[in-house]
Amino acid sequence: MTSRREIHRVLATVDFDDEGIEQLRRAFEPASFTHVSKHDTDAVSALLGEADVAVLAGDLGDEVLAAPHLKWVHCDHAGLNDSARQDVFDRGLIVTGSAGRSGGALAQHAFFFALNFVYDIRSTLAKQSAHDWSGGEEFRNRQSLWGQNLTIVGFGHTGKAMAALGRASGMHVTVLTRSDTPKPADVDVLLSTDAGDTVDAAVRDADFVMLATNLTDVSFHMIAAPQLRLMKKTAVIINMSRGAVIDEPALVTALQNGEIAGAGLDVFEREPLPESSPLWDMPNVFITPHATPKLPDKTQRSIDTIVANAERYRRNEPLLNALSPRDLFTKGRS
Repeated sequence: MTSRREIHRVLATVDFDDEGIEQLRRAFEPASFTHVSKHDTDAVSALLGEADVAVLAGDLGDEVLAAPHLKWVHCDHAGLNDSARQDVFDRGLIVTGSAGRSGGALAQHAFFFALNFVYDIRSTLAKQSAHDWSGGEEFRNRQSLWGQNLTIVGFGHTGKAMAALGRASGMHVTVLTRSDTPKPADVDVLLSTDAGDTVDAAVRDADFVMLATNLTDVSFHMIAAPQLRLMKKTAVIINMSRGAVIDEPALVTALQNGEIAGAGLDVFEREPLPESSPLWDMPNVFITPHATPKLPDKTQRSIDTIVANAERYRRNEPLLNALSPRDLFTKGRS
């Protein structure tokens, strides 16, 4: 029988309302639970000296890693690449995140990009502004999403939601994931890097490539010049993961040279995207500022993950959304 782990002192800096904080307090009872603003650095520092669990609004920094009693840290966002450090794994610290709280919205965001290309929204709005009724036959000859090939790279919460929307849109769905798992109903072809499949094979025949993978040392610049040259000249790439999954200079070159048809980008290697970036002025690029409309229960989804993990931690069970050494990210660090 597995022994239970005790939780003694909890520090929380998340920006939840009073009801949300009360849910966390109840989940961690009878542990001492203290909620302070992440901006109250003196209080945070003092509490880190005592806490064995921390629920943070941001990433895991050096001060958190140096806390003497910490066993588990939850960072309240999805992408944990900034916390996927070798010293975290060396210490044996458990680090979890809130992946899944926005998966459905991120998938819809990706299809917002895709449909902008299908409907040539820039030209369509220009014609509307000009009171121009022409171009109907050309518009009818555009290819809808139905029947097109969608490749999704990464199959976590967002990737699964993308696959469901792709299937609902009549697309042929190919997924490249890390683990070799059974193929779900929403997927036509499931590829796995553990089984020896490559991103080259996944993108070669795609009409749309949607990126939803974690940023790790393996996925860093996963899409670079060789992969872009393999893609169809009519293909569109959409990035909802992290900017550094794409080699950005290579993407600019591919777009300028017509190697691919376009890109929908919510994330970039440098954020904010520098004003000097040529991506801003490309007619075949749509940009959003790493921001997605929220789900109505986004915060509650975060809370549900933390509450579930509090009980899993006590039962000495694997935690939801926990970092593993396979998530190590070092290549993009300054």
